[in-house]
Amino acid sequence: MAAVAQSIRRSAIGLGLFAVITGGTIAVTQVATEERIREQAARAEAQALYEIIPESRHNNDLLRDTVQLPASERLAQPGPLTVWVARQDERPIGMIMPVVAPDGYSGKIHLLVGVDMQGTILGVRVTNHKETPGLGDQIETRKSDWIKSFDGRSLGKPPHREWNVKKNGGEFDQFTGATITPRAVVKAVQKALIYFRENRQIIRERLNEEPSPRDNILNPEAIAGESSNTEHS
Repeated sequence: MAAVAQSIRRSAIGLGLFAVITGGTIAVTQVATEERIREQAARAEAQALYEIIPESRHNNDLLRDTVQLPASERLAQPGPLTVWVARQDERPIGMIMPVVAPDGYSGKIHLLVGVDMQGTILGVRVTNHKETPGLGDQIETRKSDWIKSFDGRSLGKPPHREWNVKKNGGEFDQFTGATITPRAVVKAVQKALIYFRENRQIIRERLNEEPSPRDNILNPEAIAGESSNTEHS
């Protein structure tokens, strides 16, 4: 009996040590993996920033020049919005804001939307999504140029009712076999432009921008109409 008990104790100790070693290995691997994932995400984000506003268009450190803007449910951002600012000789020429399309086919679609100081889109890039491979993933630049169709757009170009996919009477192409994904992105980009208009004064102050004559031609009624139609699209 003593031999059996001793054998059981040895087995228990062995199993305990195995569990500790295995658990420690898994924990270390998980920490290392999470760190690599964060690094990869940061690199992808940095690459997207410079694709939207290339280094040739600004002479500040885009990655470090950030400002905080008011939180907005419109952009599906719960807290203050951190935006990247591009400047040429200290004058702001554009900003890039993080935006979330909450209604993708497979969940949230994370975007970066760049606009110049008049509210014209400089570029849009997708930073994270779970859309269907071969269908919804055409929002990625490595899959298609669809996301580049936003370049040069602004509120009123196209008219607010045409900020949708063609299947729903809009201006933007949908994908073969996939409508929900591009429609979600289009709506999110339009909301980003509306956010820019609604917070124009705050943005100017935070970015230390001088007033532009074009600001005087903004039509508050048009902005309200765009906002209302976006919320009900």
